[in-house]
Amino acid sequence: MALRELVNKIVPIKEDFSIKSLLGFKKTPLNILVSFMIIGLLLLLVWGLTQYLIHGHHAYNVTREHPWGLLISGYIFFVGTSTGLCVIASFGHVFGIKEFNHIGKRTTLLAIITLLPGFIIILSEIGHPVTMMIYNILTPGTTSAIWWMGTLYGLVLTFIILEFGFALRGDHKWAVRFGIGGLIADISAFTTLGSVFAYLVARPIANGPFIPLYFLLTAIVAGAFFMFMIYGFKHKLNFPEEVEVTLVKLAKILGLLLVVTMFFEWWRMMTAIYGGMPERADTMMKIIGTSSFWIEMLFAWAIPFVIILVSKGKAIKALFFAAIPALISIFLMRNDMVHFAQMAPMQMLKTKEYQLAPTWIEYFPSSVEWAIAVGALGVCFLLYYVAEKAFDLDEEAHH
Repeated sequence: MALRELVNKIVPIKEDFSIKSLLGFKKTPLNILVSFMIIGLLLLLVWGLTQYLIHGHHAYNVTREHPWGLLISGYIFFVGTSTGLCVIASFGHVFGIKEFNHIGKRTTLLAIITLLPGFIIILSEIGHPVTMMIYNILTPGTTSAIWWMGTLYGLVLTFIILEFGFALRGDHKWAVRFGIGGLIADISAFTTLGSVFAYLVARPIANGPFIPLYFLLTAIVAGAFFMFMIYGFKHKLNFPEEVEVTLVKLAKILGLLLVVTMFFEWWRMMTAIYGGMPERADTMMKIIGTSSFWIEMLFAWAIPFVIILVSKGKAIKALFFAAIPALISIFLMRNDMVHFAQMAPMQMLKTKEYQLAPTWIEYFPSSVEWAIAVGALGVCFLLYYVAEKAFDLDEEAHH
């Protein structure tokens, strides 16, 4: 009881919250299926992490020629979705768009619980995570984009947890202050992550000044799809009026972002092909020939945009069904971006020195990589279920 009172002083917990309330859900076939899915994902994650602790990086299919694998992609997907959710949460708390006021606490919570699996994934990819955290403080590498990314994400987590805590307590003044701090830190962190690719001069297909902006655009799109998915499941597609108004507004914003992103994709493709620059044009042609590229274009961008355009943003039930394959496609997009950046051998510019030209570098994730990347979803779902039971996440619109 003393522990509960202490926690209540920091973040208010529902009076009826208990371990018994967590286990006492309605035992419908759907709820039982979801429970088994969460348990299965968590067991998958535990198995993957155990294999990593036993075998280290030998459990992964990464090589010296292809050092970044599925775990980097998974990390980008989760932290990118978190950034998008943080931006959407700021629409109400920070920018004062009244239609988004009542979803502020839930969206901030989702930003937290999608960030934590990203941290789990990246720590399992780093060879010595404890040493990294120690020397990140003792010997900061201020000229390193990766150092800035890690440091900024530490600030992000701190800010959005404090924002969520103050929002729960009804202290909107401090929630707004930390919301602004979280928004600035989050945009800075994810665009810095984009700059890790933008700085890769040796990898022309990934290099470019607009890549950080592309990361931010796709992050907000992923966050919007995540919101449609969460609210669709929460209300079983029977949306209350205020939620429907919010989702219609979000759909219109999403439609605009999809247009910008599709134009970005088009010109990124055209500028890569035009001029026939080695390692850039040939790699882009290779990318265009893959099925995953067209899956991404269709399910992540084209289909949702057509739904929004035809319905003027009002077909939110259709967007719920489009959101799930869209999120899967965005995950594939993150994975493809990491893989395609490394697909061309570094020696391709020097083929005259070899009797045979180097071939494309192939990579397929190991079962351990899949287990960690997919199993991390279990952490996300479990945290959301517990938080839904523990906290009052619905806020009055007049705030």
